[in-house]
Amino acid sequence: MPIKPDARRLGRTMGARSALLRNLVSSLFLHESIITTWPKAKEAQSVAEKVITLGKKGSNRGGAMAKLFDHGRTLPKVFGELAERYRERPGGYTRVLRLPPRYGDNAPQAILELVDGPRDMLYTMTAMAIARANNKGEEASAVTMHNVSKVTKYRTGGKAELMARAKEYSGMVARWATEESREFPRGGRVR
Repeated sequence: MPIKPDARRLGRTMGARSALLRNLVSSLFLHESIITTWPKAKEAQSVAEKVITLGKKGSNRGGAMAKLFDHGRTLPKVFGELAERYRERPGGYTRVLRLPPRYGDNAPQAILELVDGPRDMLYTMTAMAIARANNKGEEASAVTMHNVSKVTKYRTGGKAELMARAKEYSGMVARWATEESREFPRGGRVR
């Protein structure tokens, strides 16, 4: 995998960079969501999109094998479950969400996730926002409604499933709203 002139080298040699990206993409397909640094997430996102496109086409298994580790578990998922999930989607199979910098070295963190999956963070946060608005008796904001259209566009039974998830979360959100403060494992308090 030659490095493009404008690509991030990630402080590694070509072989180490290739192995790093293969490992990140394989972990992404196995776990559907990973936390890493932002530059690594952006580079792995590009590789993951290409592998999923190969899986959708159903051809060139060798090309997908070259970009993945643990072929016994990742290839069947790419050519089976993920190809079926993204059959109608023209692209944009992954999402990178920024996180606060990592404690210790202040490296920019990010979540790299597969969209429309069970661990889709934007889907969960949208359901929480709807639950919060419903508990307050208000209409959901314009941003929330935009996110609803984004997360349900390619999901089968998307809106009904999202509303059911929001109803499921409404009790949890109501409990959080009534608590004056919450204890956290480190002993800190949030008000």
